[in-house]
Amino acid sequence: MPSSCSTSLSFFVAAILLTGIPCTAQSVQALELRELIRHVEQQYHGSSSHARTEMRVRTEHWQRSLEMEAWSLERDRFLVRILAPPKERGVATLKVDKEVWNYLPRVDRVIKVPPSMMGGAWMGSHITNDDLVKASHVDEDYTFTLLKESPEHYLIECLPKVNAAVVWGKIVYEILKPLLVPGTVTYYDEGMIPVREILFADVRTTGGRTLPMRMTVRPLDKPGEETVLQYQEINFDVPLTASFFSLRTLKER
Repeated sequence: MPSSCSTSLSFFVAAILLTGIPCTAQSVQALELRELIRHVEQQYHGSSSHARTEMRVRTEHWQRSLEMEAWSLERDRFLVRILAPPKERGVATLKVDKEVWNYLPRVDRVIKVPPSMMGGAWMGSHITNDDLVKASHVDEDYTFTLLKESPEHYLIECLPKVNAAVVWGKIVYEILKPLLVPGTVTYYDEGMIPVREILFADVRTTGGRTLPMRMTVRPLDKPGEETVLQYQEINFDVPLTASFFSLRTLKER
């Protein structure tokens, strides 16, 4: 699902997809930057979540639209299943900790995503398998610096820790006041060139939480291309257990 996307994306991404910090206007001096980032990254999860989403992908050569259902438990368990179009119904992805599996119903086959394929596109989108695994752990893998505070927003720079196994040279978060929701997230490569951005919009209150219901992922080196993840419905703190996130559930249709 939804990953802050994590799109997480997790990605899901996304989404990839709010606990610990109240959504109130306050000076960033009263907040631990690490906790503020975790707040943004975790806002689509709660202790558990269930969502229905639409994902629209546009590339230079083709377009596609998918309707999906997604479940999450804490930070490290995630399952998403395609509902439509009919020819792709049942295709699913399972994430448990740092491992990812895909299920292809046409051939009734489960495929574990190897480390060499973590940078590959998830469901043909601009979200990667690596986003699904790592998007929810930005608060653990990076250090944080406040670049700017204005009446409208905070800008926070995230630099990877020395031994962190991450692909980004840095990440810059724009967090909007007074609700403490993300506005944009910009990703930089190791040469500190911006290569991807996520734009958040359609802020609503649902299930007692205020959050953006639409995320747009844009690769900056491919003008005109984008992946739009629109949440149609999301519920938090639903009854789920770790046993639900299994290869058996992955194969259900």
